[in-house]
Parts: sequence; C-alpha cells; structure tokens
Amino acid sequence: MAISKENKDFIDSLIDYYISESESYKQIAENFVPEVESIPDTAFGIITGCVYSGFLQAYQNQQQTPSLEDMREFNQIIKQRAPLIKKSILDPHRLEISKKESENKSEGTSLKNNV
Repeated sequence: MAISKENKDFIDSLIDYYISESESYKQIAENFVPEVESIPDTAFGIITGCVYSGFLQAYQNQQQTPSLEDMREFNQIIKQRAPLIKKSILDPHRLEISKKESENKSEGTSLKNNV
C-alpha cells in the first residue's frame, strides 16, 4: 500500500505550514542552548517530528496503521523537502522573497493566458 493522494497532500500542507512558521521553531530550539549544539539542526528535528506526528495522526484518524512502505515513502517525502525546510530555518526572509517572486511569476503567466 502506498500513501494515498489525500494523505500526501496533507503531508505537503503540513510541511508548507511548518516551513512558513520556521522562525518560531528556531526560537524554540534557541531555548535549549547550551544543551543543543546546533539550533538549525534542532529546529529541523522539531519540524520533522511535528510533520511525522501529523502523518501518524492522519492514519489514526482513518483507523489505519502506516505500512513499512508508507513509512519509507514518508521518509522520502521529508528527504526531498529537507533542503527547503533547512533553508527556511537558516534564511526565512530570503525564502519569503523567493516565494513571492514565484507567486508573481505564476500570476503573470495566468494573466497572459487569460488575455
């Protein structure tokens, strides 16, 4: 069994949410200094842990248990999105600018298509 499209979309939305809130999770990580050596790595761990928890909760709400294949697929999704999660932690303002530029480009494309 593979992760359903609905659950994949949910995971993607969770990742997007946590990326948008990465500064908050970085602040949480800062509270653990000097116990942690790397604030970005700790924030990354918190974020991926929250996404993982949401993934498991989605299955529980559907009265299902993720299979080993589902877990591997989930890990692959996280691995693919890891650079963006990390970038949002290290330079959140630059990510916001990139996102706005991307949105403006797609709006320009849709406007051209409507003309």
